[in-house]
Amino acid sequence: MSTLELALDRLSRGPVCGYMAEGQPASEPTALAAMALAAHGRLEPARAALDWLAGLQSDEGSVGIDFSRPRPRWATGWALLAWQTALGLDPAAWPAGASARWQQAADRAVVWMRSLHGKPLDPTRLYGHDTTLRGWPWVETTHSWVEPTSIAVLALKAAGCSFDLRVREAIAMLLDRMLPDGGWNYGNTVVLGNTLRAHVQPTGLALAALHDERAAEEHVRASIAYLERALDRTTATASLCYAVLGAAAHGHRFAKTDAWLESAARATLKRDPSPYKLALLALAGLGEVCPWFTPTRQKSYEL
Repeated sequence: MSTLELALDRLSRGPVCGYMAEGQPASEPTALAAMALAAHGRLEPARAALDWLAGLQSDEGSVGIDFSRPRPRWATGWALLAWQTALGLDPAAWPAGASARWQQAADRAVVWMRSLHGKPLDPTRLYGHDTTLRGWPWVETTHSWVEPTSIAVLALKAAGCSFDLRVREAIAMLLDRMLPDGGWNYGNTVVLGNTLRAHVQPTGLALAALHDERAAEEHVRASIAYLERALDRTTATASLCYAVLGAAAHGHRFAKTDAWLESAARATLKRDPSPYKLALLALAGLGEVCPWFTPTRQKSYEL
């Protein structure tokens, strides 16, 4: 049996999952597991994860970290992307009423996410980025950062909001936050005159969010070049998966992608069967057909 099938078997046995094998169920790993399982045709365990996320959703549309922590609510984007993944499949593949239930959850999530934005700051020379551009924050009423903004953009694009003004501003924010070496970090570029370093995981996520952004082609080339320099066999599993997916969003595949993913999967299954990592590995294995990358479309939502 392949490592991919072994990973999917483990996820299928516990699709409502946490970051660690025996950890408390949480929204991010469960959403990633739902996407991986649905995309690989494991629909019954995927349904359990999707329904669990729907049960976690608040009346206003947000999704917290888990049942004991309704805030912060940045994971709403992952839940929305999971529901959109399911809605992209044939409704007949799901039990009666499931697609309608997830569509309602997705619609509520979109409205809530469009109402949220990071706190803009007055222009200052202390930072190297445009502090007035709004993306999404980790925690409400705080500044916008690269990873929650990238997650929100991916989710809203999948929901048909590619041309929404909120998404357009967030794309501008991501482009503005790119570092001179071509990558991204958590979201600062220059602080007190010091240029900060890029990191693999936020670079991969930002690249994924820039899928289908023709105006970003130069940024994309520079970022893929950065990842080509930064990746090797020692790259952490989650960072590797985000890098592979970010590059795949633009039709690029690293020469050693298969070997790196296989090695990471074997190590994860042997030492640390983290559902979070297994889900990311299953998604990374899909490459450019990962459900994160949907055709550009537009749907109207009312706030």
